[in-house]
Parts: sequence; structure tokens; C-alpha cells
Amino acid sequence: MAANNLTYQFKTANIVIKLIVINAILFLSATLASWVFKTSPGALMSWFVLPVDLGNLIIQFWSVLTYSFLHFDFWHIFWNMLVLYWFGPYVLNLFTEKRFLTIYLLGAICGGLLFVFSYNVFPVLSGSLAYLIGASAAVRAIMIFIAAYTPNAEVRIIFFNVKLWQIGLFVVLSDLIQIPTSGNAGGLIAHMGGAIFGYFYAIQLKRGNDIGAWFEKLMDGLANMFKPKKKSPLKTVHKSKTYAKSTKRSTTSAKKGYTKTPNQQQIDAILDKISKSGYDSLTKEEKDFLFKAGKE
Repeated sequence: MAANNLTYQFKTANIVIKLIVINAILFLSATLASWVFKTSPGALMSWFVLPVDLGNLIIQFWSVLTYSFLHFDFWHIFWNMLVLYWFGPYVLNLFTEKRFLTIYLLGAICGGLLFVFSYNVFPVLSGSLAYLIGASAAVRAIMIFIAAYTPNAEVRIIFFNVKLWQIGLFVVLSDLIQIPTSGNAGGLIAHMGGAIFGYFYAIQLKRGNDIGAWFEKLMDGLANMFKPKKKSPLKTVHKSKTYAKSTKRSTTSAKKGYTKTPNQQQIDAILDKISKSGYDSLTKEEKDFLFKAGKE
């Protein structure tokens, strides 16, 4: 009963809550599995984290998205999900859940691609062995998107109001300042990738250009592939040769003014039943009778 209630709550929840639940379940699963198998979560999830090596990335191309659903540290997932919970509703107040998911997932992809690009191009990072995990780039995309789309909207922080553009600017500058000195330069670069995408998407949308429309169509296509095909409620009924022959005979007899025999009366009754309820409504005896009458 409790399981059914939880399932119902999940199905009826909005996309923000669903993403938080999915991330939390994966975090707990990775933590528990690493304890059971006495290994690190990173080693256990190595096929789903985003590597910087291009050869490995080509082999596990799906990791450009799956990395954003993995967290191996409690405070990492806590702050990401808290920010998502704060800023997600602002986006949902203006847009559909499908567009929200488009911003979130494309933000994760852009953050991941900038991370890989930076480690393979910039000398200060090239040669380092690293991988990327966490929803930070996706969450940054949501935050900066809404800050750029409705910059003058205000958020209450303790005793005073702050505009969204001010929060967005503070977050971006904070990430930029920390990149040279932080031990998490790759993660901060991924933040910037998500932020850049969120800002660009919002600006283009305000100009009437939906740069995420193709991704929404892609998601619809993938969703339709897994939907069970519904059987048509209509059933095609074919007239049997027996029915056609009997109808022709009864019509011909009527035109010639023949007097109906008991057999003909029974045939007419059966044909009326077929016209009202279909051939399948006949009993076995009626079908046999009609079959024999058709041969006469």
C-alpha cells in the first residue's frame, strides 16, 4: 500500500521533484553498492562518468549526459538539489515541463562538452586524468536561464529582496574567480558551460527563436518508441460467401414473388441477425444451417 502511494506521488509530482528524487536514488544506490562491493563509487560507476580522454568518450558517448545524474559526495548533491528546488519553480511558472527538461539536459550536455574541450585544448589542464560528475552544469543552466529571461524578478533572501540578474551575476563571477585557484577547475568550467547555454537560450527565446525545439522533438520521438501501440477498437468484418450467396438467393426470390418456405424464413431471420449483430453472433447451429442452405 505504501509503495503504491509513493509511486502515485512520484507520477503526479512536477519535473523538479522527479529530478531530485532520481538524483537522490542514484546517489544512495551508488553509495550502498560501493559499500557492499568494498570499492569506490567512482570505480563502480566508471562507465557513466564523463572522461576527458576523447577515445574513452567515443566508447561511452552516453556519459556526456549520464554524468549529470551521479553524485558521490553528500554536500555535492545537497547543494545542487537545493538550488534546483529554489529556482526550478520560477521556470515552471512560465514554461512547460518539457521545456524545463530541455534546458536542464542540454545545459548538462553543454557543460560536459566544455569540460572535455578545456582538458584537451588548454595546456594548463591537458594531460590531466579527470572525470566529471554532478548536476551542477544542468542546475546552472536553469538558474541562469530564468535570471536572463526575467532579470528583474525578485527573490526574498532573509531580510531583503534580490533581483534574479544579481544572483546570476554573482554566481557566474564566483565560479570564474575560483577556476585558477580551485582544485575543482573542471567542475567550475562545466558550470560555465551550463550557464552560457542557459543565458543564450533565454536571450534567443526572448527574440522568438526556440533553439531547443529540435531537442523537444527528439525527446518526443524517443518517448513514442517506448509507448505500447494501442489496438484499434474497430474490427473488420468480411462477408462470407455463404452470406453473399444466401442474400442473393433471397433477393432473387423476393423479386420473383416466391412464397417463402420455412427454410427461407429461417434464412431471412439469420440474415437479419447478421445485419444487426454480425456473423460472430450466430450460434453453431445457425452457422451450420446457413452453410448447408448456401449449397442448395
